[in-house]
Amino acid sequence: MTTKKAKGESNFSRRESEVMDVLFQKGSATAREVWSALGETRTYSTVRKLLSILEEKGHVTHETHGAAFLYSPKIKREAAASSAIGRLVDTFFQGSVAGAVSSLLGEKGHKLSPEELDRIGKMIEDARNK
Repeated sequence: MTTKKAKGESNFSRRESEVMDVLFQKGSATAREVWSALGETRTYSTVRKLLSILEEKGHVTHETHGAAFLYSPKIKREAAASSAIGRLVDTFFQGSVAGAVSSLLGEKGHKLSPEELDRIGKMIEDARNK
């Protein structure tokens, strides 16, 4: 199962993902607010450039508020997450969803609660019925 990039699907670099995470958390933010939320680990001009790139790619939009631009995500966090998971499965598990799930379930650090196991079991049952 190799996933193809669909129109509007996200493919973020690590730095773009960091910026998008801030926007997803805040809903909207100025470049300075994004820069501050990132712990000022990037230069301010880098953050502005990343926001510009994300806007060109169609993932971010902005409104003018006084002298500042207020940036907001144009895509939902779930869509970005789904795209990222698809790339992860393709890259590290040769497209095998079962391989990815097996890896997660086998991880010593990922102890699942009975409620989580029930939820996963229901998802598997729903997938079988489709």
